[in-house]
Amino acid sequence: MSSPSTGLRRPERRPLFLVGGMVLLIALTVWRFYIADPPARLLNFSGHTMGTTFHVKVVADSRSQQSDESRAHLAEVIDAALSGVDAAMSSYRPQSELSRFNDSAANVDFSLSADTVTVVALSLELARLSGGAFDPTVGPLVDRWGFGPDKGITALPSDAELAALSSRVGYEHLTLDVSAATLRKNTKDLHLDLSAVAKGFAVDKVGEALHLAGFDAYMVEVGGELHVSGATELGRPWRLAIETPDSETREIYEVLSLKDRSMATSGNYRNFAEIGGVRYSHTIDPRTARPVTHSLASVTVVDRTCARADALATTLSVLGPEQGVQFARTHDIAALFLVSEDDSLTELVTPAFEALRSASQ
Repeated sequence: MSSPSTGLRRPERRPLFLVGGMVLLIALTVWRFYIADPPARLLNFSGHTMGTTFHVKVVADSRSQQSDESRAHLAEVIDAALSGVDAAMSSYRPQSELSRFNDSAANVDFSLSADTVTVVALSLELARLSGGAFDPTVGPLVDRWGFGPDKGITALPSDAELAALSSRVGYEHLTLDVSAATLRKNTKDLHLDLSAVAKGFAVDKVGEALHLAGFDAYMVEVGGELHVSGATELGRPWRLAIETPDSETREIYEVLSLKDRSMATSGNYRNFAEIGGVRYSHTIDPRTARPVTHSLASVTVVDRTCARADALATTLSVLGPEQGVQFARTHDIAALFLVSEDDSLTELVTPAFEALRSASQ
């Protein structure tokens, strides 16, 4: 005789099996994400190069990229890229490619490496476009005004002295043959100085080296010039700060969110000389042989390459707020000019920079 039904059912096991399977699936997913493929991690490198400092942040997104061996290899890659630029373009190293060119005879074709050809070509291009406001041969004037290796002057140069130095300055005295990779000068005393481009170019070279090593997300900074590629370890755009041009404090003026862009700033608010109670800018205008006297406090340029951003920032800093803005607009340059007048700061922005600013918000 069968028992009467109570109306109750024995709990089914299938839902428990499914729940258990779901837990197992989640556990496997967590294991795969955190163990097999750990979250992206930021690797930091820093040091000294080219008379300044460098900082590199690299996003490592796999276990192999985060290993000690990979980190050690990256340190070597970064050092090799920076050392290569310094060995070629340093004006302080007597055996550098640049120093040997400066010591060479006039009217002789001097062989250059591919990297130096690139930097000299960019320098001469901007010299021509700016009508000589940017000039890679301005070194003798920079030195005489006290902003070279022997910093500090006690007496202003005379007009006759500046005229004599100006005879040794002029990008038109240089002839670059890109196809033959040679550079010629028509006067023995010409002094080529690539410092207005070399730091930015070093940033680009580190970026190239990181790409070749398999890393596509990073931030590279050398002496204040920067390039960012890809996204941060959190998958967000890199946020780069523009400093308020104030010699007394360090405050942020604006922050831009950028991807695959370079940024360089040139300013007169920290590097200057004071003689007889008068402050003289470290920015020398090759066209006048004297420090600039305009009211531009700083200019920030955003460009695809850091070498170009670096050189453009120097060019616009010489040109000043009026000529500089016109030049930047004509050549579609993303530039922010900060002008200091009567203890107040005014900004002038090109359309290309305004577009970047809008996209960054």
